Amino acid sequence: MNPFKFKQFTIHQDRCAMKIGTDSVLLGAWALLDKNPNTILDIGAGTGVLALMMAQRSRAELIDAIEIDDNAYEQCVENFEESPWSDRLFCYHADLEAFTHEIDDRYDLIISNPPFYSDTFKSADSKRDLARHVDAMPFDQLAGCVSKLLSEDGTFNVILPYSEEKKFVALATRQRLFPNRLTRVKGSPNSETKRSLIAFSFQEKNMVPEELIIETERHRYSEAYIDLTKDFYIKM
Repeated sequence: MNPFKFKQFTIHQDRCAMKIGTDSVLLGAWALLDKNPNTILDIGAGTGVLALMMAQRSRAELIDAIEIDDNAYEQCVENFEESPWSDRLFCYHADLEAFTHEIDDRYDLIISNPPFYSDTFKSADSKRDLARHVDAMPFDQLAGCVSKLLSEDGTFNVILPYSEEKKFVALATRQRLFPNRLTRVKGSPNSETKRSLIAFSFQEKNMVPEELIIETERHRYSEAYIDLTKDFYIKM
C-alpha cells in the first residue's frame, strides 16, 4: 500500500487496520488551538495522524499518543520518527485505563477519533474490529479517563457518529466535561448529518451548534471544507 502524503508529512499505513479517512483529518483540522496548548495527548493514535496534525499546527513541546494494537503502535512510532517533529512526539504502547492510572501528567489538549461501531458490525478481521468497535474503548471509559488526564483549563476534542452525540454528551457531563463547541457534519446539503465534532472542557458555556457541509455537489468541495483542510491535503 502506498503511503498517504500530506503537505508536510507522510503516513505509512500498511500495518494499520484503520486507514486515513475524512474523520481524522476533519478532527485534526477543526480542533481549536487558541489556548496555545503546551501538552497534547492523542488517545487511540492508529497511524498517528492526529498527533502529527497537532505537531504541524501547534507549538506544543510535548505531544503524546497511546495505541494498544501492536502493529499500529509500531507504525505510529515509524511515522513519528520520519516526521519533521520527531523530537516532540512520543507514542505509548498501552491500554487507556492502565495509562491513566500510571501517568501523573495532565494535558492541555486531548484529541481522539475513537472506535464507534457496535457488535452487530463485527467482521472476520479482528485487527480492524479492534480499531473500529466501541467495546475496545467504551465511551464511558473514554470520558472517565479524559476527566482524569485533562488539565483544569484543558480542552477535549472528539469526532463521533451523529447518532452517538447525545449519548456521549450525557456520559461526558457526568464527568464534569461540558460541550463548549459543536459542529455537525453533512456529506452534502441534502444528505443526513453524519458526524459530530465536539469540544469539551470543565467549564460550562453557552453553545450554538454549527454545520459543516463537505461537498456542495459530487466531487466539488465546499469553501468551508477547503478552508479547513487546505493546510494538509496536497490537492486542496
